[in-house]
Amino acid sequence: MGGCSAEREISLRSGTAVLQALQAAGVDAHAVDTADKDLLDKLLKGGFSRAFIALHGRGGEDGVIQGLLQSIDLPYTGSGVLGSALGMDKLRTKQVWHSAGLPTPDFTVLASVADVSQAKDKLQYPVMVKPSHEGSSIGITKVDEADGLMTAWRLAAQYDDSVLVEEWIEGMEYTAGILGDDVLPLICLQTPNVFYDYAAKYEADTTRYLIPCGLPAAQEAELQAMCLAAFAAVGATGWGRVDFMLDDAGKAWLIEVNTVPGLTDHSLVPMAAAAKGIDFSQLVCRILDASLAAETAPRKEADSAC
Repeated sequence: MGGCSAEREISLRSGTAVLQALQAAGVDAHAVDTADKDLLDKLLKGGFSRAFIALHGRGGEDGVIQGLLQSIDLPYTGSGVLGSALGMDKLRTKQVWHSAGLPTPDFTVLASVADVSQAKDKLQYPVMVKPSHEGSSIGITKVDEADGLMTAWRLAAQYDDSVLVEEWIEGMEYTAGILGDDVLPLICLQTPNVFYDYAAKYEADTTRYLIPCGLPAAQEAELQAMCLAAFAAVGATGWGRVDFMLDDAGKAWLIEVNTVPGLTDHSLVPMAAAAKGIDFSQLVCRILDASLAAETAPRKEADSAC
């Protein structure tokens, strides 16, 4: 947990909650902050049998820590290197979804001030401007007119060289928690904020989480299947979350995938799991148990080649 990303504080909160739940369940669990310069030495000498990844953002959710753990043959929770790297990259996630015929809002990439100057009068507003590799809605701005594009781009560019400008979808926001091959009950998110931003996610008490989500059962099942397909399309496995919108015409639009979603008291996957009768302790233990299954198939072949 922890790490050095812009989501460090949220990761520490997630990691603390997971640590307490695992210890309460009788697991010999210990906290490891990946910001520690002696990280590799600690992992090699710590006698650990598995790693529960509660890292958010770069270095922990993007395939980097997954690659390190894989290189020292330490089983870990969640997606592998490829699924983590793709899931963290909003641009390439959208490109994969587009190629797979899955619905996602139109988008463009602005990499420089010159790009912004050329694009600002050609875009159809409103748009969402976001860093390609950040989570927790960090650096994201809704832009209603051309004059606001440069300011929004500069904010996003503080976090990423690649800035995504995405078509604004007017409608309701939903999220689907993924646990193994199952999709948890959908949650409908309602906030008085302009969108479901950082404050709405982690600070506000005005955000409403509707479970049941209010959709007909057949429609919910179709959307759950779409989210599972979207999760699989980027190579994500184990557990995670897929966010999507339903526009005013009822059409679904995939927004992003999270391969290590939050595990705080405001987090969505624990909320959805609870609605299915899975308490927090059971949830983290199921995620941890899945790390054993993930260990088996890919590595047997690699070991036999050595």
